[in-house]
Amino acid sequence: MPKSRVFYLMINFFKKKPKEKPAPQLLDIYGIPILEGDEVVSHRYELGKCKVVLEDLHFYYVSMNNEKKVSYTKMVDAITGHQKVEKVN
Repeated sequence: MPKSRVFYLMINFFKKKPKEKPAPQLLDIYGIPILEGDEVVSHRYELGKCKVVLEDLHFYYVSMNNEKKVSYTKMVDAITGHQKVEKVN
């Protein structure tokens, strides 16, 4: 095998492979973890009772009343960093 071919193989072997990003950790207004499939009550956008859905490593709140879908990024409280939702037990 030619030296250039060996060098090329070594470079590709040690090249960093992109890592898959994990889904973000969500916390409700009281700091309780929120997981996919949980039911929550929204304090914004008149969603009412919602279900948490995960699509392509991005969380959405889907209203059970009117099927409106809102991204988790719109529900972040600026002061605490928690979500403006309350987990239903």
